[in-house]
Amino acid sequence: MRSVTGYAAPAAGAPLAPWQFERRDLRPDDVAVRVRYVGVCHTDLHAVEDSPAAEFPLVPGHEFVGEVSAVGSEVTRFAVGDVVAVGNIVDSCGKCDYCLDSQKNYCAEFPTMTYLGVDRRDGLPQRGAYSSEYVVTEKFVYALPDGLDPAGAAPLMCAGVTTWEPLRRWQIGPGMRVGVVGLGGLGHLAVKFAKALGAEVTVFTTSPGKEAAARVLGADDVVVSTDAAAMTDRLGRFDFILNTVSAKHDPSPYLRALRGGGTLCMLGIPDRYEPEALALLIGAKNLAASGSGGTRRTQEMLEFCAAHGITADVEVLPAAEVNTALDRLARNDVRYRFVLAMD
Repeated sequence: MRSVTGYAAPAAGAPLAPWQFERRDLRPDDVAVRVRYVGVCHTDLHAVEDSPAAEFPLVPGHEFVGEVSAVGSEVTRFAVGDVVAVGNIVDSCGKCDYCLDSQKNYCAEFPTMTYLGVDRRDGLPQRGAYSSEYVVTEKFVYALPDGLDPAGAAPLMCAGVTTWEPLRRWQIGPGMRVGVVGLGGLGHLAVKFAKALGAEVTVFTTSPGKEAAARVLGADDVVVSTDAAAMTDRLGRFDFILNTVSAKHDPSPYLRALRGGGTLCMLGIPDRYEPEALALLIGAKNLAASGSGGTRRTQEMLEFCAAHGITADVEVLPAAEVNTALDRLARNDVRYRFVLAMD
């Protein structure tokens, strides 16, 4: 076994503290990655606060960049010293139709996540990347293109690919009108991606004070969604709206903002969506959902980011300040993503 150090929550709601634990010895197809930068996601916060007692001690972290520190005997794509990135999926069944189509995020047996749950082969608990090293199967490791800032690239592996996947699935491009609901960790990357793909981009926000920031990111228009007149002015306007808000809410106003046949894609996954039937029916609108990203599109996203100079807007904190990052994230006191420097 490989001894590593990290930051773990000993119980639900408890502050994270240094913890030494073990990773598995490398299998023939494994890559060991020395973690340099790891993003702090809302998922991490929810996991620390609400996971079942059996999951503790819990080491969060599922979007990270690092350097290859060792490789298994059958690894062919990576060598020690390579700069790589890993996201929130680290294994899948590998045999269902989704996996065979590089859409392992929709694995019929549910994918193995970077933390929480157990390893598919040995049944040991998955520990996250708030740690000095992570061991992962080669097929879920991605080459980080030259020129991408590693700290800014870490959130691309969750927030980035989660927004990239639906933008590519619905073939967003020049001449299309795209709305982005929410301007947080996911939303700010959605704006950058949609704009770089050539779309006209509008941000929907409940915060009037975010207009200037949205325009700096590239938004062509900003709508305060609580302004009834402003929402009425945008009825039937959009080809596609990407809703990044995680809290449960009524999606009907955004369905009405779509043109006939347009699609509202939800990235938040509450227990259910409850749109008004007529908002969906009139104009034959589409309501869809998406989560994470497949392996092919993840590498595609990284190459696109390198070509267009796109990374997340981040605030980097030393790993020892992990609890500060989580506390501030709980208060939405970040623009737009915290990253921990594990060095």
